[in-house]
Amino acid sequence: MSSAPPPIIVLVRPQLGQNIGKAARAMLNFGLTEMRIVAPRDGWPNPDAGPAASGADLVLERAQLYDTVAEALADCSQVFASTVRKRDIVTPVVGPEEMAQAIHGQPGRSAILFGPERSGLATEDVVLASHIVTVPINPEFGSLNLAQAVILLAYEWSRQATLVQPTRFEVEPRAPQAELDGLIEHLDGYLAQVNYFNPPERIHATRNTIRTIFTKPGWSSRELKAVRGIIRAIAQPRIRSNSSNS
Repeated sequence: MSSAPPPIIVLVRPQLGQNIGKAARAMLNFGLTEMRIVAPRDGWPNPDAGPAASGADLVLERAQLYDTVAEALADCSQVFASTVRKRDIVTPVVGPEEMAQAIHGQPGRSAILFGPERSGLATEDVVLASHIVTVPINPEFGSLNLAQAVILLAYEWSRQATLVQPTRFEVEPRAPQAELDGLIEHLDGYLAQVNYFNPPERIHATRNTIRTIFTKPGWSSRELKAVRGIIRAIAQPRIRSNSSNS
């Protein structure tokens, strides 16, 4: 994995404290903690940012305030200006995936610029960037809010980072063949009791089909035990009923 430092998120002249908080929340979801704020309209700190951050207080507490974009980028060797507007400037344009690859491949500090909610980045801001980063978007409705734009690019960076995926778990090893055979024999016994294998000339083909059904998934030992428990739970009432009748 990349050893390059995570990118800095630079909010240029943000207007609402709520949007700064939401951007902080988006950042922390994907492992980004360094926010720089340039000339916020309502000053900084902003009391509306904390509630909107929904627990991403770490990002807000560490946020640094700057008067100009140039000052905020002074220690960055690679800068991406996030915009969907056409510009009359000659600056390389990349997509989010190319941006992420470039950040991970650059040992120095990288920054991603995001403009004011109403107007986006000014051309004077964009010319300070080494790249423009943009996304394919509906030409009839190219309106991403600040937090949406941050989360889109932060996610793309995170795909190549060493973050832990919360829903990912270790794959359990496949159960030994003997355990699978035991399950199939277990099921076969119950099916024979209820005269499932009918007509007789199809018994072999039916048993092969059942084996195929249970062989394909690659069950773990834990899963086979669970299935056997299900089989017993379904079959026992019938067995008890047959015993009482006899």
